[in-house]
Amino acid sequence: MPEEQVEQMMEHMEKLVMTRLHKWVFCHDSCDDEQKDLALQRRIRSLKWVTPQMLRVPFTDRGPEDADPYLPAITAIIEMDAKRAPQDKLCCVSKCSRNIFQAVGSCKSEPACADDFLSALIYVVLCANPPRLHSNMQYVARFGLPHALRTGETGYYFTNLSCAVAFIEKLDAAALGLSPDEFRGFMQGGGATGALGQAQQVRQQLEELRRRQEHVMEQARSLQAQLRSWAESTQTRADEVAYLTFFPSSPLRRVDDGADCRGVAGRQEH
Repeated sequence: MPEEQVEQMMEHMEKLVMTRLHKWVFCHDSCDDEQKDLALQRRIRSLKWVTPQMLRVPFTDRGPEDADPYLPAITAIIEMDAKRAPQDKLCCVSKCSRNIFQAVGSCKSEPACADDFLSALIYVVLCANPPRLHSNMQYVARFGLPHALRTGETGYYFTNLSCAVAFIEKLDAAALGLSPDEFRGFMQGGGATGALGQAQQVRQQLEELRRRQEHVMEQARSLQAQLRSWAESTQTRADEVAYLTFFPSSPLRRVDDGADCRGVAGRQEH
């Protein structure tokens, strides 16, 4: 049989067999995959403060209402844990990688290179913190078809994912362009410290909101003064009308009538 047809048959057999055996062989008690999953999750959680700029990931400036351009890739890598067959998990990795290439291309307005892709993949893994990432990768490595892992597009993507995880596990200050003290401070602060770039952005937004609030308050005070003046003038005029109504012989009435007569006479003369 042709090699391509043999590979297709092997993929169908792999999906049938491994879907049925998944609950028995995935993260088996005989290995320490679960402990390594927890350690990797804690490690990624402690690096939540890492920004795209620190990793030199191509990233466009966006407003608070704009979505992260790498969000489709983050979603795809999280979906890997829900799949049972190794090839389906590899499909999630491939989908994630293609979305990364698309996001990098949109941010740089040019095709992504290998270094940009790996940096962006590291950023995606840090943002997603995929569930049971170590176990999923070991499951694919143990039971996936060799030709899918060693050659072709899927093999390239899976190799880069392994490199990204290894980089995260050994990430240090030099890799991020930080001093040891800065790196230690971020690691100790964790999520409470936050990313430096994000903190600056939040401060700028708060300052802008403060300026807008002051402008609104100033307009409100001006409007309140205008309303108070209008109410006082209206009340004065209403008092005058009420006074003239109850006191027809008032000098104010004669003054007003005289003014009206002069106005009428003047109009007639004109």
